[in-house]
Amino acid sequence: MNIGNNIKQIRELKNLKQEYVADEIEVSQSTYSRIENGTAPIKIDTLQRIAEVLEVDLNTLLSTTNIFHFNKTANQCGFIHNQTNNNIDMEMLRKIIQEELKKI
Repeated sequence: MNIGNNIKQIRELKNLKQEYVADEIEVSQSTYSRIENGTAPIKIDTLQRIAEVLEVDLNTLLSTTNIFHFNKTANQCGFIHNQTNNNIDMEMLRKIIQEELKKI
């Protein structure tokens, strides 16, 4: 499981369109689509913004073994339950950090 797949699964569970998330994080829909497909590099700040829009924590997006469930409370506000063993895709995290460090 990669970060892009996690993002896509959560977005779909929340019935959000790619265009909506792309607008919220201020990138084009095509760039956002490439993020979900794993073909575009992703910055830490962009990843954090995606987590905020999807209303999940960053660890949820970085986890390598996720099973997501969408539950609704009595007031119909949806939230994601993540059943995971909290393994983080360390290679992807290293790449993101290295890209950020190059900018400094």
